[in-house]
Amino acid sequence: RQMYHYGNFSQNFLWGVSSSAYQIEGAWREDGKGLSIWDKFTHTPGKISEHDTGDVACNSYNKMEDDIAALKKVKVSHYRFSISWPRILPDGTTKYINQAGLNYYKKLLDSLIAANIEPQVTLYHWDLPQALQDVGGWENETIIERFKEYADVLFENLGPKVKLWITFNEPFVITVLGHVQGAHAPGLNDRPDTLPYIVGHNIIKSHAEAWHVYNDKYRASQGGLVSITVNSDWAEPRNPYKQEDYEAARNVFYLGWWAHPIFNGDYSPLVKKSVLDQSLAGGLTKSRLPEFTPEEIKRINGTYDYFGLNHYCSVLAFPVDFGTTQHFEADSDRTWLETGSVWLRMTPFGLRRLLKFIKDEYRNPPIIITENGVSENGPVDLNDVHRKYYYEKYINQVLKAYLLDDVNIIGYTAWSLLDNLEWGVGYTERFGLFYVNRTDPDLPRTPKASVSYYSSIISCNGFPDPASGPQECWNPTPTIRLIAAHFRFLRQHWDIVINWMSPESEYIIQLQ
Repeated sequence: RQMYHYGNFSQNFLWGVSSSAYQIEGAWREDGKGLSIWDKFTHTPGKISEHDTGDVACNSYNKMEDDIAALKKVKVSHYRFSISWPRILPDGTTKYINQAGLNYYKKLLDSLIAANIEPQVTLYHWDLPQALQDVGGWENETIIERFKEYADVLFENLGPKVKLWITFNEPFVITVLGHVQGAHAPGLNDRPDTLPYIVGHNIIKSHAEAWHVYNDKYRASQGGLVSITVNSDWAEPRNPYKQEDYEAARNVFYLGWWAHPIFNGDYSPLVKKSVLDQSLAGGLTKSRLPEFTPEEIKRINGTYDYFGLNHYCSVLAFPVDFGTTQHFEADSDRTWLETGSVWLRMTPFGLRRLLKFIKDEYRNPPIIITENGVSENGPVDLNDVHRKYYYEKYINQVLKAYLLDDVNIIGYTAWSLLDNLEWGVGYTERFGLFYVNRTDPDLPRTPKASVSYYSSIISCNGFPDPASGPQECWNPTPTIRLIAAHFRFLRQHWDIVINWMSPESEYIIQLQ
């Protein structure tokens, strides 16, 4: 499953890199911006590692030119970023539209277009206006109308400059980390059995309303595409010979919670059965999962123009019995390479399998991978060999899905452009292609070695076959001098094979 594959993606393949407003913008009280739930959460003692906040973050609000220069260095064709809802609508409603906020994003869009970089804009990447949270947030059904109004403002004012939209980033994280575990804003964990299903239900309906606003009012004149981004691991049974582990893998595989209503209509039978079983085991007489009306099913079904996918790693699933109800847990294989995040192990094989699943389950929709990346922590090392290795292996699995499995994959987006605030862990885990020196008040951006490697993949639009001779596009920073670092990185794992990739470039280290 780790065999290397050479070839190219489609001619118009989208190559990009991602960010989000709260993680990079800073300027938390500048130019009329309202408070977000993350402003409140990070200012609450004990919530964030090292007491970090997004008050300044990477100061991208005031360093737009530096970020554009970084994007140009990576040679991306598109840039995914998010809009700060409270920067546009300080209290979350259209009673007051902050023109300064709109002007900032218009300037960013104009700068990207001038640099020949296509914007992909996310409406909601977790920074809900605190004023809306004060009246219930995503639990309050009135938020569906508030989100629809917010989307309408963005489509009207920014839509002529945007061809790719995302309504929500990772609704699973919003519901579970924010409303079950309390590890993310708004930090709720008092009703873990019921609240996530209410929140998720309202998010799905909000997405559908935003899609219909665009479809009804703006699509004909603007010609853009609107979808949602869902995150998912790939789940394998911990013991493939145990039926209960196989069933656990199907249940841990939570992508369908969101994708099934949007792509197929209504919640999947698997989700319905799982929630019903747990509800009955908990002493209830009916499922905790809300039901869509026939009219809602019709309105939600088909509200997509492509499939947005965030993926980082795979897991091994197994059942855990807690007396009255059965839960499903996930584990890692100890041979999988570690990273700077405890939850993230390098498992490139899972991405191809996940893409194939989406093809089969949802009738092969156009897919854009909207996040994929790897972290480091500890001392800063610009020679990020592990990131180069991660991108090489994962993107090669995407190529296999495209060429060998006929998956309709149309774009790939690396996470992330900059070392930014990684939510609850603050700045201790770094996913960026560019290092941001936080000891320097100017917050300079410095490219890591992975920038050269990723930009070469982009220039080649894939992986050129060395048998065809030297490739002008393939010109990453030579890593033959980094081979010792590769050995240090891999020496505790499987056998290592060194393959010569091309006479002028580098060695490729492969795991067997």
